[in-house]
Amino acid sequence: MADLEPLLGVQEPPHVITKSTRIASLDVFRGLCVFLMMLVDYVGSIFPIIAHSPWNGLRLADIVMPFFLFVAGVSLALVYKKVSNRVDATRKAVLRAVKLFLLGVFLQGGYFHGINSLTYGVDIERIRWLGILQRISIGYIVAALCEIWLSRRTHREVGFFKSYYWHWILAFSLSAMYLGLVYGLYVPDWRFEISSPTSSMLPINGSYAYMVKCSVRGDLGPACNSAGMIDRYVLGIDHLYAKPVYRNLKECNMTNSQVSESSPSWCHAPFDPEGLLSSLTAAVTCIIGLQCGHVLAHIQDHKERIQNWSLFSVSLLLLGMLLAFIGIPVNKSLYTISYMLITSASAGITFCALYLLVDVYGYRWVTTPLGWMGKHSLSIFVLVTSNIAVIAIQGFYWSKPENNLIHWIVACFVNR
Repeated sequence: MADLEPLLGVQEPPHVITKSTRIASLDVFRGLCVFLMMLVDYVGSIFPIIAHSPWNGLRLADIVMPFFLFVAGVSLALVYKKVSNRVDATRKAVLRAVKLFLLGVFLQGGYFHGINSLTYGVDIERIRWLGILQRISIGYIVAALCEIWLSRRTHREVGFFKSYYWHWILAFSLSAMYLGLVYGLYVPDWRFEISSPTSSMLPINGSYAYMVKCSVRGDLGPACNSAGMIDRYVLGIDHLYAKPVYRNLKECNMTNSQVSESSPSWCHAPFDPEGLLSSLTAAVTCIIGLQCGHVLAHIQDHKERIQNWSLFSVSLLLLGMLLAFIGIPVNKSLYTISYMLITSASAGITFCALYLLVDVYGYRWVTTPLGWMGKHSLSIFVLVTSNIAVIAIQGFYWSKPENNLIHWIVACFVNR
């Protein structure tokens, strides 16, 4: 597992960066990502205002994924500061990405469904192929190959466009490809079946059929977007996330975690927020983090680093807000261009503030818990995602099962 830590944002190996020059704010930033992930996962159901936005919009939970991608990109600039053998570096990067992808499938593909159902094994016909770690692995390998093969190995002029213009050509190409597919593809009417009905529609071959009327092009709603269509064709609808967040929209009339019978047909459909099309712009977030990492790797002056990060982040923020103003919605599930720019800018500003606090002014004691979490980010992620940590805590109770720590904490919040 230690071999996978760079994918979640660890900086250069000890033999490259000495202890005295370690960038503590990187550990703190990764620790902040892990903390926010746990906060929105366990408290989001109690305080919906911090949970994922049902569709368009931006809440606290929606910035966690871009923050992970951003810090992974920053770390790559340090890991591949000097590449002596590009082929060997590529082999190692691909191997790490594959390991992380498979770990993500293990954690989110359905292996832990037996926690509630007391069954074991995974239905291959319904395993979820994509998820959080899979998305990070995709962004990681794109940014890693970009850094290994497309960097000019001269740093006389360090800047966001001077030495790394091929990186930006790739980022613009990925963004243009995303826009072309999301607005250019025609989405026909589509039909799907589910085996666990929430409707009184007549069954067909033991399942319940739904028809979604689309016949549109460039729609960014939950029913007829091209991102969902691509995933249904390529991955298969049974391999998508079964409980998409858009079910919390008013149109779906969720009651007791079930979609109402009177809801539109698309409310019953699976949708993967870490799908194939949105992985294009997610990879761009990693490339943006990579550019911020170049400043960290090749500029030593604190003031100059902060000036570069601040100017870059504010520029991205203004551009993202402009795109949102002219009609490109801020949408995490589709990972729209405006969402990508605004969240990347937020990550840059947050990292700049942490760098100023921790590495410039030296207030490391304030962020010690976050720093520790950052150094063990992948291990904590595994424990949280697999629910092993919660099960371990909830497994101890006094007198009767309801008297456990998790139940007591939830009850305290609910009864307030």
